[in-house]
Amino acid sequence: MAGDHRRQLSRDLILDTAIQLVDQGGLHHLNMRRLGTACGVEAMALYRYVSGRDDLLNGIVDRMMETLHADHLRTRDAEDGWQDFMVRVADNVRKAAHAHPQLFPLIATNPPREPWVRPPLRSLRWLDTFLDTLIAHDFDDESAASAYRSFTTFLLGHLLLEVAGADVRSDTVNLDGYEHLKRLKATLSRDRSTDDFDDDLEQLLARIDSTGPTTEQ
Repeated sequence: MAGDHRRQLSRDLILDTAIQLVDQGGLHHLNMRRLGTACGVEAMALYRYVSGRDDLLNGIVDRMMETLHADHLRTRDAEDGWQDFMVRVADNVRKAAHAHPQLFPLIATNPPREPWVRPPLRSLRWLDTFLDTLIAHDFDDESAASAYRSFTTFLLGHLLLEVAGADVRSDTVNLDGYEHLKRLKATLSRDRSTDDFDDDLEQLLARIDSTGPTTEQ
């Protein structure tokens, strides 16, 4: 049986299994022994495909980004404007963050290969697609790079906050002595994440539009 698994073993299978383990138990749950068991092999068999934990974590990030890129391109419409492109990317990245809340902080914080490749759109393929789309819609190089920085900052700030609070359910905090918090607790607890995300994205697109394309639309 183990031999069958070894013949089927691949880097992609290992990475997909690692993603499942982290989704189920958190990043602290991931180690080579558990991963080997989940793949049906001894832990040592994994080292033919991943050199260690750092390579595994980098591989997980790359695998998620490549999957997201492929999913996005399957729905990409060449007739869409750059705003449509950015809205679709934002929605897809948000869906991925909510589908993998234990992994999104890794995408956000694991060091990129180059300092100018910014999370969460942190792969070279993603960055090239992003810049290619904007430049095709009359952004010059500087404004396209500026839009990339602004867009990734927006995504990172919103989505880290959203996934950080996704599993927090506590009514045990003692608010004695905090009268404003007592009065506003229900208001502060109201989930406006989707509305805030959409509103802030709309404002960001308007700001980019005011400085971005170099020809009249």
